Parts: sequence; C-alpha cells; structure tokens
Amino acid sequence: MWEHNKLRPFLLSILTVFLGNAIYALAIKLFFLPSGLIIGGTTGIALSVAYFFDINMSAFILVFNLFMLLIGLIFLGRQFAMTTVLSSFLYPLFLELYTKLLGDYVISTDPIVCTIFSGLGIGLGLGIVIRAGASTGGMDIPPLLLNRYFKLPVSFGLYLFDTCILLVQLIYSPSEEILYGILLMMIYSTVTDRVIMMGTSKTELKIVSPKSREIADAILQQIDRGCTLLCGEGGYLHQQTYVVFSVVSNRELPKMQKLAKNIDPECFIVISKVTEVSGRGFSMSKKYK
Repeated sequence: MWEHNKLRPFLLSILTVFLGNAIYALAIKLFFLPSGLIIGGTTGIALSVAYFFDINMSAFILVFNLFMLLIGLIFLGRQFAMTTVLSSFLYPLFLELYTKLLGDYVISTDPIVCTIFSGLGIGLGLGIVIRAGASTGGMDIPPLLLNRYFKLPVSFGLYLFDTCILLVQLIYSPSEEILYGILLMMIYSTVTDRVIMMGTSKTELKIVSPKSREIADAILQQIDRGCTLLCGEGGYLHQQTYVVFSVVSNRELPKMQKLAKNIDPECFIVISKVTEVSGRGFSMSKKYK
C-alpha cells in the first residue's frame, strides 16, 4: 500500500496528464483539422503518412506513440514511461472521441483564427502534460531527450523537429499553409515554455551595503525569507564587505527593495530573473531551528 504522501502526488500527476491531453486533442479537433493547416509533431507526421498512404490518423498516432514510448522508457526511465504511456493512448483516444461527439461541428475556418487558437490550445495542453513529468508521447519525446542529455531548451527541440516535419509537408502543401504552419509552431512552442515555467520563476537579489548584516536580519525577521552573506571586496577602495544574496517571489520583490532602502538608502541592489528555483523554502517546506 502506498503512503498517502506518495499516492496523492501520483494521482494528481495522472489527472494532469488527462487534462493536458484532453485540451490538446480538443484544439486539434476544433481549430486545426477544420482549417486544413499543417503542423509539426506526431500529428504532422500522421498528416503526411495519411496523404501518401491513406491510413487512419488516430491509428497511426497510436502506433507511433507506442514506438516513441519504448524510446522514452529506455532513455528517460520507468517513472517517465508510467505517465507517458497514458498520453500515448489518451491523445488518439480523445481525438477519436471528439470526432464521434462533435462530428462536423466547426467554430471557424479562418486560417488566422485557427492558427492562433490551435497554437494556444496545443501549447497549453503540451505544457500541462510536461509539467506533470510526462509528455503527450510521439515527437514530444526527442526534445525531452535533447533537454536531458544536452541541456537544450524544450522549445528549441520542438522547433528543430517540427521544422523538419513542416518541410516534408511542403511537398504537397501550398506555400501559404507553410507560413501558417511556422506561425502555429512559434505560438505553441512559446506557450509551452510559458506553461512549463509558470509559477517557478523567481527573482534573485544581491545587495551590497555596509549594513549587510542588518539588512539580512531584517529579511529573515520581516519577510521570512532565507538569505546568504557572501564575502566581497570593493574594487576601488578594496574594503572588505558582505553581499546579501537572496531569492524571493515576484510579489516579495517590492517589499524587499523597500526594506533594504529603509536601512541603507545608498545600498547597491542587483536584481536578476531566475527561471527555476529548488530547495528549502521553495520546492521544499521551510525548516526553522
């Protein structure tokens, strides 16, 4: 029997994968397919194969996803495969379900409207699934492999593979559709990155002041945020000093600046955007001694 603290995150991850795939497939059904746009990823490969060999798209996506799932199992591990196996079945199943339920229902066939909302829906669905530690299967796995082994951003991997898939579709698609496809790719890649990083970005502060210890104590007591005193030396006078280093949420930033300026109006503050933070006080609960 799993412990409660392990079961709850697992169930939440499963529900997240369901939600992400449902949004992904709905965007494809409502906005992508009615417009005749082209796309990258597994769906783009399926469109090309269906054009040349006249096979069922949902069936091809299922088989292709299972193949890529095996690759993910080998290189990304069992935990990744356990959640991704759901996506390998859920995406084509949701797509087939929406096809049965919605039939020929069309919201719009305007290429601009469909490109924008397809991109938003695909990016949102893909981002939600990746945040759960899985993927929608298929061609989402190669960018994750590049990210893990070569530290390349997921968005770059998506651009790389999707561009190759779009070039194949150039053989039988009008040049205008290629341009829409590139725009679609840019939208959903950007949205995917935004969703993946949502809620994890923080702000880093470095405060240089003769009153560094006083500022650090105030941060700990008034803002309840950890900080570190780094040893430093002035470049001009070569005076020994301390630099207050801390990472705060975006909401805490104005309060932190005001606190430091109240103690030392002439303090030197450097503010940097941090894309991800993990550790005690952020990804782990605070511990007081």
